[in-house]
Amino acid sequence: MASADLREELDCSICLSPYTDPVMLRCGHNFCRVCIGRVLDTQDESGVYSCPECREEFQERPALMRDLYLHNVAERFLISQQEQKEITGICCTYCVDSPVPAVRSCLHCEASLCDKHLRVHSKSPEHVLSNPSTSLEKRKCSVHKKILEYYCTEDSACICVSCTLAGEHRGHRVETLDEFSEKKKKKLKNVLQKFTTKKMETEERVRSLEERRRKAQEKAAGEAERVTALCTDIRRRVDDLEKKVLSEISRQEKEESLSLSALIHQLEIKKDELSRKMRHIEELCNMTDPLTVLQEPDTGDLCDPEEEGGDEDTGGHDKQPHDGDDLDVAEISHTLHTLCEVISGIRSGIYVEGPADILLDVTTADNNLLISDDLKTATWIGENQKCPETAERFQYNNQVMSRRGFTSGRHYWDVEGSRSELWMVGMCYPSIVRRGRQSMIGNNNKSWSLWKRYHNNQYSVRHDGEEIRLPYNISSDRVRICLDYEAGQLSFYELCDPIRHLHTFTATFSEPLHAVLCVYNGCLSVTGDDNY
Repeated sequence: MASADLREELDCSICLSPYTDPVMLRCGHNFCRVCIGRVLDTQDESGVYSCPECREEFQERPALMRDLYLHNVAERFLISQQEQKEITGICCTYCVDSPVPAVRSCLHCEASLCDKHLRVHSKSPEHVLSNPSTSLEKRKCSVHKKILEYYCTEDSACICVSCTLAGEHRGHRVETLDEFSEKKKKKLKNVLQKFTTKKMETEERVRSLEERRRKAQEKAAGEAERVTALCTDIRRRVDDLEKKVLSEISRQEKEESLSLSALIHQLEIKKDELSRKMRHIEELCNMTDPLTVLQEPDTGDLCDPEEEGGDEDTGGHDKQPHDGDDLDVAEISHTLHTLCEVISGIRSGIYVEGPADILLDVTTADNNLLISDDLKTATWIGENQKCPETAERFQYNNQVMSRRGFTSGRHYWDVEGSRSELWMVGMCYPSIVRRGRQSMIGNNNKSWSLWKRYHNNQYSVRHDGEEIRLPYNISSDRVRICLDYEAGQLSFYELCDPIRHLHTFTATFSEPLHAVLCVYNGCLSVTGDDNY
């Protein structure tokens, strides 16, 4: 292939110059990365992406795949072109008969020299030599036609000696081109170092983000697999429960049908017997001979049905069918309730339960407590609200339980209180007593509590009536309660900066655990709840 033809193959169809960092679209056409990037940027506004070469359209902005092979070919071609240009492009001015590559150019003579003519060239200072160049006039002052030797730092311009002595740059601060060039190179090296560092940081950031993306994809795939398996299990269990319920309904229907069929058969026999007796009585009633009527031998079987003591075929009592629910729905209801528990358990395993899951149970609140409408705050009001006294309601201890009880998992929630005389937070079993001093959380073996007393600025914890005073002064009005049901741990933390662990109870929990609030002369609010 000729050099010109090869050059055409290596030209970008957008900039019509040799490829610079060539990339390839999905359709197979190549472009400079910068060129195709500009084209795609203009197509962003319309949302329609297409190849500038074949006009193939893409639904999304196409990915740019680097063509390393084409990159290497284009780079080698440019190097060979440059080498050829260095050999044949700039020739010695004095070798007229046959072109000889120049090795240096004289700015004073405005001529290019080969090795032979360079050896005999003048060595005087005004003859300044440089690398071979065809644009020697650019290295001379356009005004004085002298060599540019200095740099004016005030005007940021390259100047000649006449410019500094008599020209417009007279009196300005100047430096030689070599000196200022070295300074500029030093600055450029610093900039290059910064760019290099920033590039390395950017590459590291890209690697980090790619790793995060990979982990996110793996996590999403794992979660999708887990949810698929979970839903499969849900469908299987629902199908099993459906079969069980339908089987139970069918079994009860068959039993009831058999029972009713037997009873119907007995009643049909009785009906036939009654019909026979009725016909016999009608015959007697139609007889005209009184002696025949009175001498009828079967009169003992013709007594009044209301006076009969029973029926031998039915054991003395007629079995009557019920008017309503003959199916035993207890077993069916139990099975459906099991289904609800299954679904509820699955839900708690999928979703993170939010703050609304900790709500106070108004039916357990002491009469001196006022519960907020959102069921998150208990306030001591100092007067009996005269609510109905029930077995669930606490009496005489300003306490209230949560609606929800925990039977598994790890959970935490935060409680915020005012600076009242005393308040307590903790957990208890639903079987805790509701009356008397023993019902206060921490005073029995069915509850665990953290106490805050502001009169001595101190914490204490209680369980089964035993109190432990903690060596910490109160510094915050917020505490966190953490429960690990399976591990049998109930922990309390003060939400100060940094967060401070106060105490951990260890026990083998045997019942559901409910949150409990107790407050005197103030209020307590549940501010958060979550799995941890």
